Amino acid sequence: MRETTSILPGTHNAREVAGLPISGGGALASGRIFRSDALASLTDAGLQSLNDLEIGTVIDLRTDSERDRAPDRLPTDGSVRLFALPMQGGAMDEMVKQMLPAAGKSGLSVTQLAEILQKVPTLEQLYIGILQDNAAQFAQVAQTVLSSFGADRPGVLIHCTAGKDRTGLAVAILLMLAEVPRSAIVGDYTQTTKNLAGGFSEALTGLITSMGVPLTPAIKALATEAPASAIETAIDWIALNHGGAAEYLRSGGMTDEEITKLRHALRSE
Repeated sequence: MRETTSILPGTHNAREVAGLPISGGGALASGRIFRSDALASLTDAGLQSLNDLEIGTVIDLRTDSERDRAPDRLPTDGSVRLFALPMQGGAMDEMVKQMLPAAGKSGLSVTQLAEILQKVPTLEQLYIGILQDNAAQFAQVAQTVLSSFGADRPGVLIHCTAGKDRTGLAVAILLMLAEVPRSAIVGDYTQTTKNLAGGFSEALTGLITSMGVPLTPAIKALATEAPASAIETAIDWIALNHGGAAEYLRSGGMTDEEITKLRHALRSE
């Protein structure tokens, strides 16, 4: 798995997802799937890296308001296609605002704070909710990935704000479809905790506390951590409720032919 953070300047959690083993032999193809946090702070060197890595498609899973606050910085020459596929459920600042009392974010009583904290979902609960509500969007992600592989720049970069929750689920579903072993899927996902440590985590947790919400361990985990249990719960939910990634994507609108072609395209020749 090639780390791209150092060659995609302006990001914290960007990396290529490639070279992972495939059950039964083979490996995940290189130069095709990349994942990242938002590209709003991408530098000139980062723009050049998009070209060097042959990334021709960016899939943005953020909500409209997230994109409006921090639009991606992309080449202006049309060399990179942007697909906005908003998914609800992973925007931390929007979630906090929904939890805050209508009276405002200052002067919260102990009772109000307790009520807020009771509404905080675990990552496991959050992921199940995202999967339940966004099968069509995840299918669109997969279809976009499939349609991009024949392009001159076949690389596809999937991202949300932190590159953790919505992106983590989208990538995990693709890896499940390609029949990457569970342990390797979990390993790719948990790398995010290390990547987000430091400046990114501090900025995000600072935003949350500025809204009047205390930084409890549960909120910190929700905002900045990627524990194995979260993605394992998602994998188990897909298996239990749909029988696997192919059936889940089919429930979102993918055809059998598309699923077969994508599974093949994700694997090295």
